Amino acid sequence: MRKLLLTHRAHDFLNELTAKSFRQVGRAVLSLLKDPRPPDSKLPSGFPYYRIDIGEYRIVSRFDEETLFVLFIGKRNDGDVYKELKRLF
Repeated sequence: MRKLLLTHRAHDFLNELTAKSFRQVGRAVLSLLKDPRPPDSKLPSGFPYYRIDIGEYRIVSRFDEETLFVLFIGKRNDGDVYKELKRLF
């Protein structure tokens, strides 16, 4: 099984969620360890990262054979996730 690495931004976002949302997003992140490219994942145009939508949240990640890197977690309708990706990567 892969290791899980969260960026500080993703970790901080998870810490601010309500318990219900934390469980929902946390389950999705853990399921990515088994299948980092589920059928509903997409490659956002212009980025080499995968994204999945979970309820009102979006998870952006990348992976290799040993590690799942969760880069960002944010609101689905919030363009800040992609602005931040452009700025950092």
